Amino acid sequence: MKAVSPPVHTRADLQRLLSPSSVAIVGASPTPNSFGERALRHLEGFAGRIHLVNAKYPRIGDRECHASLKALPEVPDCVLITVGRESVEAVVRECAELGVGGAVVFASGYAETGKPERAAQQETLGRIARERGLRLIGPNCIGLINYVQQMCLSFNPPQVLRATTAHRIGLVSQSGALAFSLAQAAERGVCFSHVLSAGNSCDVDVADQVAYLAEEPDCKAIACIFEGLADPGRLLEAARRATANGKPVVVFKLATGESGAAAAMSHTGSLAGATATYRAAFEHAGVVWVEHVDALIDTAVFMAKAGEPSGAGVAVVATSGGAGVMAADKADLHGVPLPQPSDATRAVLEQHIPEFGSSRNPCDLTAQVIANGQSLEACAEALMADPAFDVLLLPHVIAYDFATPRIHIAGKVARRHGKIACNVWVSEFMGGPGMLETETDPDVALFRSMDHCFAAIAAWKRRARYLALAAQDSTSPVAPAQRDAVAAELAACTGSNVTEGPAKRMLAAYGIPTVQDALVQTADEAVAAAERLGYPVVLKVESVDIPHKTDAGVVRLNLRDAAAVEAAFAQILQAAQRVQPSPHIAGVLVQPMAKPGLEILIGARRDPMFGPLVVVGLGGVMVELVKDTQIALAPVNPAQALALLDGLRTRQALDGFRGLPPVDRAKLADAIVRISHFVHDHQDRVDELDVNPLICNADGVLAVDALIGLSPAAPA
Repeated sequence: MKAVSPPVHTRADLQRLLSPSSVAIVGASPTPNSFGERALRHLEGFAGRIHLVNAKYPRIGDRECHASLKALPEVPDCVLITVGRESVEAVVRECAELGVGGAVVFASGYAETGKPERAAQQETLGRIARERGLRLIGPNCIGLINYVQQMCLSFNPPQVLRATTAHRIGLVSQSGALAFSLAQAAERGVCFSHVLSAGNSCDVDVADQVAYLAEEPDCKAIACIFEGLADPGRLLEAARRATANGKPVVVFKLATGESGAAAAMSHTGSLAGATATYRAAFEHAGVVWVEHVDALIDTAVFMAKAGEPSGAGVAVVATSGGAGVMAADKADLHGVPLPQPSDATRAVLEQHIPEFGSSRNPCDLTAQVIANGQSLEACAEALMADPAFDVLLLPHVIAYDFATPRIHIAGKVARRHGKIACNVWVSEFMGGPGMLETETDPDVALFRSMDHCFAAIAAWKRRARYLALAAQDSTSPVAPAQRDAVAAELAACTGSNVTEGPAKRMLAAYGIPTVQDALVQTADEAVAAAERLGYPVVLKVESVDIPHKTDAGVVRLNLRDAAAVEAAFAQILQAAQRVQPSPHIAGVLVQPMAKPGLEILIGARRDPMFGPLVVVGLGGVMVELVKDTQIALAPVNPAQALALLDGLRTRQALDGFRGLPPVDRAKLADAIVRISHFVHDHQDRVDELDVNPLICNADGVLAVDALIGLSPAAPA
């Protein structure tokens, strides 16, 4: 049985650990560059009370040093444990006995070594913390920075501690080295509220730290980088808290290879890989997913500054024709609209742009902006006043002092209209004139890549749409009586899967249109069934041991008379007998040939980390080759189902393909909704589900094949 994960901590739970009034350093030392010495040195800006603990020294510098935590004049809020691994457990026990609020453990050599006895030592630390209410970060942790308090609890030096701004971001990372690496963005002007690392996370982990920032008033957006979690549902819960508080969470996940995805019986299982599932689950919670680590901070700062999108497009104002073309290319790649200005806006642009420039979007002001500084502000003002635009993008092509005022102009105009400006740093002069000015401007977001800029804008708009869709009614369209009847039938099933006949019967109870069929045992029965159902017909072997019938050659299509049925009956039984190991054959299904239509896959599976998922894509025998699918946590509502269809790369096929009529998207979306409720309602029994293909044509949708994989953990 899967262990029950602890609840995600609240800000109040972690307040004494992450925002302490007093800090004690156990292992304080005067030895230069020792962890204890460095930790004290890095607390110079902290306004709270600092206590030193080391029985070797009566004083360190001008500070009194105590023999133990018990000897301190007060119980500290937070203890920084800088001693070696062999001494850590005793200190943690002392913290727990005294009622310390939290502790940070630097020492390494625990579970990360792969040694069982070291993992056991780490678990002991976690157990002490949980039992006594001591919140513990680490072990194997580099520490943290609280910029609001000017407090660095780390042996690593703090970055620039900038004055409070309205667009601070919080950074959370499993890896301490990456946390402090990314925190160096402060050197170029990024304003942080906190930088929090988790280390081995024997108690407090990245989910708890994200949840803390979700309630932290000085944090406006959260950047999170992690490798993997024992229970990623806790991080989803933390992200939902942030979303509920109006704070975007931006995530970069390491270890995104698909080698860890288990082989699955169904198409759905093989298509819903680990990374795709993570991304779908996180987007469900309003999280922005970035593909590159060097996009994480830029995107988080943009989210902190941008507010809510209006649904309009991006206006590009460039002083370089090449930079404008670059912007257009990336806008097209990420599906971000670059609408053309209105006639009134165009008239203003034409007054200020020379004839060898361009008053279209992207606008090319040309190098004449150097001689005519007023032209940029006039053009930016006209574009930001135009309701067609909610973003002003200004490529910073050459980092010269004379170009820096353009950044202030962009920010001033964006601020006046309640919109956002983006400065894409095209220059290779990183840190040159204008970078600090951009980062510290509350209405201008800096991007060091045109690609990352448009990816962030697309994600910003997608997040707003998704949250709006998720807020719509998700009431189940399935009556309780039908749900209970299917539950009873599933409970009675034995084996590892449910074959097509009973699977379609269960889906029909959920309102999914399914093709008629008859299960027969002889060729004569097959002919009789074909004549009753009407030619042309399809024959398929029904066997729990042959889940993929087409691959096994046990399907025959478009049979138009009795002779064809008799021949096909013999052929598919012979093909079935060649399958090894020898399958159990329940009979042969006879069903009328469906009218031609677009073949769609609707699948579902129960993910061990995230629970039930629904998968939608083009179906048929090419499904795993094309791999054009969309994934969502189940259940979904009709609006979300339509959005899944719109997210397909091949969505144009839904509008009519090779002479086929357009697909009725409303009926297809309804089928998606019902299947998502099916897997959600029966997640304790259903492991995987494929409806492939669901044929979509002018008559609506029709499931002509189905397969249900049963959970091996469920009772027989």
